[in-house]
Amino acid sequence: MGELFYDLFGRPSNSTCPSFVTGETVCLPQVKIPFYFSLRQNIFDGIPDTHIALAAPVLAYWLLSFVFYCLDISGWRWLDKYRIHESEEVKSRNLATPWEVARAVLLQHATQTVLGLAWLIESPEISVARCQGEMEALGRTLVWVVRRLLGEETGMKFLELRGPAMTHWLYWWGIPAAQMLFALFIVDSWQYFLHRLMHTNKYLYKKFHSVHHRLYVPYAFGALYNHPFEGFLLDSLGAALAERITHLSVRQTIFLFTFSTCKTVDDHCGYNLPFDPFQMMSGNNADYHDIHHQAIGIKSNFSQPFFVHWDALLGTRMTREDIQERRKKVKKT
Repeated sequence: MGELFYDLFGRPSNSTCPSFVTGETVCLPQVKIPFYFSLRQNIFDGIPDTHIALAAPVLAYWLLSFVFYCLDISGWRWLDKYRIHESEEVKSRNLATPWEVARAVLLQHATQTVLGLAWLIESPEISVARCQGEMEALGRTLVWVVRRLLGEETGMKFLELRGPAMTHWLYWWGIPAAQMLFALFIVDSWQYFLHRLMHTNKYLYKKFHSVHHRLYVPYAFGALYNHPFEGFLLDSLGAALAERITHLSVRQTIFLFTFSTCKTVDDHCGYNLPFDPFQMMSGNNADYHDIHHQAIGIKSNFSQPFFVHWDALLGTRMTREDIQERRKKVKKT
């Protein structure tokens, strides 16, 4: 990592190439594999990575749900100040039993697994030679772009100075990060507009989305308590489209599916925890989504599971402060 930034800032590289641009090709130093990447064809011997991509989110769902369930039954008094609702509210205000919730979630997990088996494609051969070839193709694209942006003479000087390091950074860090951020954006966009439609269309709400709102007080393992059709359309298909549109590798897909699952569980956990990393990453957290499950906020806070930009841009965002202001106005009138 240190060598990467050393090169990016224009200092000498240990490359054995006499020149980055050689005719119509580029010359790159020996591939440096970053810490996060493995040249193993599969993470676990005998188990295709595509199967891991389907199993990991299911295991993560129930393991994280179990953690929050343990907090629910712990009786620890110090947790009371972080609970969004009193424990008794779960029993008295929710219209679905825990068994009904668990059965619906298991059905959704079965559905998404079947979809994934038909959808995901096995990884091509993972090798140093393949990485080198892809980096050289990326380097040629970089040459074309830089020459047109900076001109022939300035562009060539820049490329000779920083071309190899930029190619390395783009291939191992820049492009994968951009792919992942774009995938998160697609998931958020897909869920916001479909979720909002489910609330504005009376038929869709009554027939499908009202099932999820039988949990007036959300809890962790009820995160995917949905009508089967909504679960397929809103959650499973949205994630699958994000994976395909952004051309994620299977291992990026493992991260996307598992991360989005954990974030969804956390958003329904019923705790406003200041030390929870999922709740620290954005304003779209358990407290934010809980407002949507209450009567006063049911036509607000459609964004899920990552960020709140669509709510903010389209005027559907509601905060606890907004609720307090509304109540003050009601008292005055």
